[in-house]
Amino acid sequence: MNPSSCKLPVSFLIDKLQKDLVICENDLWTPHFNTNRYQGNWTSISLRSQSGLENDIMSFANKEYINTSLLDRCHYFKEIMDWFQCDKEAVRLLRLDPQSEIKEHTDNDTSYEDGFFRIHIPIITNPDVLFYVDKKLVPMKMGECWYANFQLPHSVENRSYKPRIHLTLDCIRNNWSDELFASMGFAINKMQNQNQYSDEMKQQIIAELSRNPSEATAKIIADLQAK
Repeated sequence: MNPSSCKLPVSFLIDKLQKDLVICENDLWTPHFNTNRYQGNWTSISLRSQSGLENDIMSFANKEYINTSLLDRCHYFKEIMDWFQCDKEAVRLLRLDPQSEIKEHTDNDTSYEDGFFRIHIPIITNPDVLFYVDKKLVPMKMGECWYANFQLPHSVENRSYKPRIHLTLDCIRNNWSDELFASMGFAINKMQNQNQYSDEMKQQIIAELSRNPSEATAKIIADLQAK
């Protein structure tokens, strides 16, 4: 089984991250739309969104995204985006205010196995920010670059008196990212085998197998339905 979270073999300069953050601080921080998922203040600014607006913080898979005008002024954020040699969807700054909490929840279709990976790069954080994925503490430090499987239960507590701010990138899996994740110990070949059939193809295979019921075909059908 692949890890629930993993630190990528790259880090970014904290002073440059924070200089670009200063450029964004004058823009409106928009409250997160899932109000039932948090207590306190959880806000965001978009650098890449569906509408191209900074206050459009929606993030849905398989949608078209474009850079916001704010990103044009944030040269280091753009440099970081370009480091990832793959298509990107939403790119945002996520801020969790002091004494605020993101309740445990799951996000659908947000695992590398689904062809998607969300990257977190802490710009401002401290040891009193507790980030859990699958009940495990993920010790993210400023400037580091982390992947996590957000299809698993995850939560964040900011127990400090300072805000926690991350740069997040929603990326689409490709050959470049497969090489990167394989270097981090991910079972890429196994994942490819598991994802080789579309849902439509699975249903066709299951229908065909069901015409000749046996113990063997029942096991194959169960395996297909579990993937």
